[in-house]
Amino acid sequence: MKLSQFNFNLPDDAVALYPHVSEHTITHSDGTKQTFQITRRDEARMMVLHRKSGTIDMYNKDVKGEAKEEDYLKFKDAVNYFDEGDVMVLNDTKVFPARLYGTKEKTDAKIEVFLLRELNADMRLWDVLVEPARKIRIGNKLFFDDTGTMVAEVIDNTTSRGRTLRFLYDCPHDEFKRELYALGEAPLPHYIIDHAHAEAVPAPTATDPNATKNVMVPDRPYREEDLEDFQTVYAKNEGAVTAPATGLHISREMLKMMEIKGINVAYITLHCGLGNFNRIEVEDLTKHKMESEQMFVSKEACDIVNKAKEEGHHICVVGTSVAKATETAVGTDNLLKEYEGWTNKFIFPPYEFGLADSMMGNFYQPMSTLMMSECAFGGYDLVMKAYNLAVENGYKFGCFGDGMLILDD
Repeated sequence: MKLSQFNFNLPDDAVALYPHVSEHTITHSDGTKQTFQITRRDEARMMVLHRKSGTIDMYNKDVKGEAKEEDYLKFKDAVNYFDEGDVMVLNDTKVFPARLYGTKEKTDAKIEVFLLRELNADMRLWDVLVEPARKIRIGNKLFFDDTGTMVAEVIDNTTSRGRTLRFLYDCPHDEFKRELYALGEAPLPHYIIDHAHAEAVPAPTATDPNATKNVMVPDRPYREEDLEDFQTVYAKNEGAVTAPATGLHISREMLKMMEIKGINVAYITLHCGLGNFNRIEVEDLTKHKMESEQMFVSKEACDIVNKAKEEGHHICVVGTSVAKATETAVGTDNLLKEYEGWTNKFIFPPYEFGLADSMMGNFYQPMSTLMMSECAFGGYDLVMKAYNLAVENGYKFGCFGDGMLILDD
């Protein structure tokens, strides 16, 4: 398929800048009412796509099976589509505060450093991305705090924006990591932190004292709670520089509901990288190369998944990162194998999945690799129909947005 086939018109205000917030009203004993808002990950809207029948459910149904319009399905309702013995496969990677801001020596020019991964703990070597790249050269020293304690030296160029940094911080490694992370921010995607609107401000000229000009005003200031919001409730293994987005909607209450119903959970680890957000530059998708991501599939996860599959139960991959990891580790017998290594698998239609028979995902930006993976699983026509419905009905897009459950019925 071609890149242009995954394009659609996404309204600017359709991007979710924050986790889903629900409005609740309580009635006091004196009859007065109080309305308040609370962040509820699992109450984001969810469509259910049935890939064999080609139908899409958006609403809950009444006792007669009729859709109750405006009573939208929510993420937490996904539990109702699975039974005892079925398995949800989750990605337990943990996001670290990878975005740092600092200054360059001598000029005090402001710079942004995005930590990718630690290359050598003893030598304090890190693989990073830098902005503005053209001004950051080998030998430069970068400062990240007011005291000049956290300093790094550029020792190598890896790509146009990539650099290798050596942090000049003499202390135990655990202390160094703690101090480094204390300076960092949650690595929210640029489509969130750069989201802005035009605002007219006075700009008088000699000929027109009432003239104005438009300036871009950020819509999304950074918040201390962002790192917690940009983390799944079951995050365990540190290494991701972006969150497995669909997993952000899984709440502790949902996990408890799964446990009560006898739905099993298998955890794999794939450290989500920035390659998922790289702009695809080629129309022919077979020529696009994904960046590699580190992943681990344990024997325990294999045992849980394979037992369920052999017994005829449903296997649901929660998110495109889990789909990528399990398809990397699935054998020719369609069973999951232990795996420790890297994957650069790029899944797009047409593609035949070997392991899972159901999938949960978010609504993503046009022409994203994440959207393509969903189209590969659910079928291009059905998933694109769901995307069009999402735009028409005001669904939210992106990592904090609404999503879908794709079933094989």
